[in-house]
Amino acid sequence: MNSHIKVTFLGTGTSQGIPVIGSKHPVCLSEDSRDKRLRVSILIQWGDKTYIIDCGPDFRQQMLHSHVTKIDAVLITHEHSDHTAGLDDIRPFCFKQGEIPFYASKEVFAALKKRFGYIFETENKYPGAPTISQHIISKHSSFVLDQNTITPVEALHNTLPVLGFTMQGFTYLTDVKTMADSEIEKIKGTKNLVINALRQEPHPSHLNLEEALAFIEKVQPQRAYLTHISHLLGFHETVQATLPSHVFLAYDGLTIEI
Repeated sequence: MNSHIKVTFLGTGTSQGIPVIGSKHPVCLSEDSRDKRLRVSILIQWGDKTYIIDCGPDFRQQMLHSHVTKIDAVLITHEHSDHTAGLDDIRPFCFKQGEIPFYASKEVFAALKKRFGYIFETENKYPGAPTISQHIISKHSSFVLDQNTITPVEALHNTLPVLGFTMQGFTYLTDVKTMADSEIEKIKGTKNLVINALRQEPHPSHLNLEEALAFIEKVQPQRAYLTHISHLLGFHETVQATLPSHVFLAYDGLTIEI
């Protein structure tokens, strides 16, 4: 199905968000709304369907702010807390809709079962707990959501495998440090690329700005958006002025049409 896609950046910050609690760093004190970043997540409105990628600790706030009233599926990139800690806050959607489909790797589901055991309980489950259906995905095959085809793409976050997703000219990648050439081939020429750019200095598990720009050059999208940004990258306005004309710093609330 080739429906219109609208993407909203719900959060574009790294694991601590911006401002960092207690920080006096100039970026954390910035009054520019684009320098205030919740934990990373996006909303995908594809035709009449609504999908979320990652539900971190700011999930409830993000849902209220963006006026989301239904979720047709949640896609999880990996198990780290800044991408999954809001899992319990899907409850209002479950109460209205019933079971919410979750798409993630088997390793992610194993980690979630340890952290949120009560959600996955099969006997004597607490009646107020969320109810989700588990759909295991991997880099080896695409899957179909409501007649919409999505292809997982694997990267490494230091040594941890994470999944990104590519669909109808749009590719979302976060927490990437390295990616096999075979996976890059899946996304070459994508029209719209989202990729993480943590800071200016190198980092063991994230692309820095220089590495992210090199990655964009390799993939050759028409437009690229940087996300999973820390205060150490710099002021939004200052950094944006240094970027190539087709590369943009994403910010919370930014919407793009695919």
